[in-house]
Formats: sequence, structure tokens, C-alpha cells
Amino acid sequence: MSVLVFNKPFTQQEPISPEAIAEAARVLESGRLHRYNTVEGEDGDTALWESEYAAYQGAKYCLATTSGGTAMQIALRAVGVQSGDAILTNAFTLAPVPGAVAAVGAMPVFVETTENLTIDLQDLEAKIKSSTARVLLLSHMRGHLADMNALCALLEKHGVLLVEDCAHTMGAEWNGIKSGNYGKVACFSTQTYKHLNSGEGGLLTTGDADIMANAVILSGSYMLFEKHLARPDKAAFEAPRFENPNCSSRMDNLRAAILRPQLPHLDRNIDRWNRRYQVLEEKLRSAANAVVPNRPQQELYVGSSFQFLVPDWTDETCRAFVDACKKRGVELKWFGDANPVGFTSRFDSWKYAPEQSLPGTIAILRRIMDLRVPLSFTEEDCDTIGTIIVEELGRMSQS
Repeated sequence: MSVLVFNKPFTQQEPISPEAIAEAARVLESGRLHRYNTVEGEDGDTALWESEYAAYQGAKYCLATTSGGTAMQIALRAVGVQSGDAILTNAFTLAPVPGAVAAVGAMPVFVETTENLTIDLQDLEAKIKSSTARVLLLSHMRGHLADMNALCALLEKHGVLLVEDCAHTMGAEWNGIKSGNYGKVACFSTQTYKHLNSGEGGLLTTGDADIMANAVILSGSYMLFEKHLARPDKAAFEAPRFENPNCSSRMDNLRAAILRPQLPHLDRNIDRWNRRYQVLEEKLRSAANAVVPNRPQQELYVGSSFQFLVPDWTDETCRAFVDACKKRGVELKWFGDANPVGFTSRFDSWKYAPEQSLPGTIAILRRIMDLRVPLSFTEEDCDTIGTIIVEELGRMSQS
């Protein structure tokens, strides 16, 4: 009997559209790639991109940066984080999040994770009380939104400022409010594996004039901040232009030109991702030995990746399961491995952070399996992938 095998790469994104390629060629032909290299009366692509994304997000101000990581670093500096400060953040996240904390000289205070892969609000309150931290850098890891109303009420109660990392939730919503519009400032990514693709790139949005003025100067605007369209009035820059260092984190016109034609298609692509996610969800919920995180009714998610939890297996069994799926063409990432692999690592491998005990998160990480869901996959592809995973889960339970 033949064994079902999947034969498409998990790293293959859809091609950049002819429209975006034409826009990129236009910028290349002009030679004006630097965001401030414009002629009199001209708005560069980066300034236009910031204005367009601000309108999509429903944010007053927007800044484009070189990456989501630099957006987070700038955001932390812009809200007043100083070297030595304690910053609350998820224990279940990816390395750029604690990396941003370390880059500004602060120290991450990790918060436990629930089985639904969101921040544990009970542990968050305990960590607020037991630390000096007054900023939460909240990672909406792998697109899973916590109860944002309950979280914001908790932060307001304790006077903690929220910075949202929306790298995995661009276009997502909680109770009809876009992810990123709950915090004081939000950060997004346009890296290839996110929801808009410029290879690398980031965005920072806020409704606070002082934060945005700080951020624009920090990004490396020199004294050209007036060339920004999605910015506060000139008066907001009077103090920041003398007080903030130039961190040279500007997006260029080439990447902005590639991104601008993609934005009108984002909501349609979110629907396409979610249809693929739902095929995988239906398959995995049929497996007796897998747990799929719940998606609350209040959450409009973006299913660009898929996670499920396996039983409390040994490390050897988890590795054997990943290997068995890989032999059949399905690339899973296991977050339980103490040895960082590819894009995947866990909090106790980040040795620049103080050692912390998070037994609940370790127990969850040991069970998390994760896979990308690129739009280059069809819904039929996702059905095949789900079938292979369910079959291998069944074999593991019998061995």
C-alpha cells in the first residue's frame, strides 16, 4: 500500500505581484532608494506607505523601519525604557522579542503561557507585583490573542504600559478592534514569513504624538522629520530632536514600493489563510491525542501558521514524531527542544536574560508542534498535511 507523501516546500511564499514588481522597478530606475532622497514637492514611497498603513490600521501615526525587531527596540526607547529596567514579556515567543529588550539594555521578566498559547494573566499579575516592571512587551505569538479586554483592565489597574508585538497578528482583531490598537504603541513585521512581504521590514503605530516624535528621531530622520506624512505636528519634535540618538533604522523606498500594492489584498489573504487553517483544524481535532488551541468568538485571527499540542511525550518521542512527519514531507517545528533549531528557540536558551523558573511554560513548550501555512498551499494541500499528521499521531500512540 502506498504511503501518502506531501511534496511542496513549507518556505515557498506566493510570488511578488507584477504590480509590485513594476513599482520596485520604478524606484530602481529613479535611483532614489533612500527615503529622504526626494525632489521638492515629492512624497517618497516610504512616507506614502506609512500614511497608507496608518489608514488601514486606524492609527494616527505610523513609522516604517528596517525590521519588526528594530520597531520594538525603537518603541521601547520611545516610551521611556532605560538601561536596567525590567520589562514584562511572554515566555513563549521568538528571539527578536527578548532581543529587543536586551538591545535597549533592559531585562526581560518572563510570564507563563496557557494551553491556548496566550500570556497567563494570573502569572502576569503576580510578576507585576513581584517586579519593578512597568512596561509589558506583549507578543501575540503565532497569532494567538489573549483576552485583550481583561489584559488591558489588569494593566490599567497596576499602571503598566502596553507595547504590542503584532508580527503575527497584522489584520487580526479582538472584539472588532484591530490588534495593535489596544496598547500605547504597536509593532509589526513585513519579513517574508509574515502577512506582507518585503523580505525584511517593520512598522510602528501609535496615537501618541510624543511617542511618535521620539520614534521618528530614533529611527534616523536626521532633521528631515517634516518629510513624514503620518507624523505629529512639528512642535512635537522640538525636544526629541536634541535628546534621542540616531539608530539608523529607516525603511527604504524600494521595500515600501513593494509593500504598497500588497496592502489592498491583505484582508482577502486573511480569509484565504483562515480557510486553510480551518481545514487543518478540522483534521487535527479529529485526532484523539492532539489538542488544538481554542479560538474565542471575540478573536478574528490570521491563520498563517498552525499549532497543536501532542501528549506529554518524552523528548525522544517528540523528535521521532517530527522526523516521521518530515519523511513524509511535512515540516513541523517542536518548541520543546532545549537546543535552538532554525527560527525556533525557547526562553531558557537566551543566556543574555536572567535565569527564570517557568515550569508551566516548559510543560507547554514540550508539547507544542508548529507549522507554516503559506498561501502557496491549497486547501487540498492542507487536507493532505492534516491527514499525514493525524496518521503519524496514531502511529506514535500505538508504539
